[in-house]
Amino acid sequence: MTDRYFDHLGARFAERIYDSPKGAIRLAVLQRDMLQWLPALMQADTPLRILDIGAGLGQVSGWLAGLGHQLTVAEPSDVMLARARERIDASNPPQPVRYLQLPLQALAEQGEQYDLVVFHAVLEWLAEPAAALQQLTSLLLPHGALSLAFYNRDALIYKNLVKGQFKKLRKKPLSGQGKSGLTPQQPLDPREVQLWTRAAGLECLGTSGVRVFYDYMPEPFCSNSSLEDLIDFELQYSRHPTYQHLGRYLHWWLRRA
Repeated sequence: MTDRYFDHLGARFAERIYDSPKGAIRLAVLQRDMLQWLPALMQADTPLRILDIGAGLGQVSGWLAGLGHQLTVAEPSDVMLARARERIDASNPPQPVRYLQLPLQALAEQGEQYDLVVFHAVLEWLAEPAAALQQLTSLLLPHGALSLAFYNRDALIYKNLVKGQFKKLRKKPLSGQGKSGLTPQQPLDPREVQLWTRAAGLECLGTSGVRVFYDYMPEPFCSNSSLEDLIDFELQYSRHPTYQHLGRYLHWWLRRA
């Protein structure tokens, strides 16, 4: 298995996700979390040096740039990077944004370090996720933090259980199909990710689920619910000890141990 980079098909897929309630819910949780967790990294009014790896269409990067931080956006796909640049530059961020068409491995080799590294919905597309976490740690300044969001294998299993897709669960693995499929090629077991983060010298200081109920809602309940209500209840329950682990994605805030 090799690392999967998004092409034109991936860009269209990302647009459909980002412009849907799924994307709005995810963005709301990530923004809520980072607004609460970022102040611990701040020193006076000095902007943070932030690296967003695999930034997709730049929603999170653009938001962080709008807060006045110094953003470096890294994306191996030229299509995705161009779309992120278009979106972010159109918002006229207060500080220049740097764009790099590079994968994680090349970034780690450069030797630069950052106050915050953002790594959202990327780990599950990599051939060697444990090694990737080691590389991510090398990109952090001693006081730095990693914002990690990854595709939750537990949630995928539960989704198949409630849909009665027992044959699929028996066959295994619950992975994407080849280069054309858009299901992540290896949904991640949170317990394994926890072991990898510890081995990489990282400590988890905060957790949230992302889409802890929306992905399980049948129609017509999804389409009949207002986005305001969906986000409101998501924010209420995304950290609840019973429900956060059902998030389609998990968001972890990690610091050097």
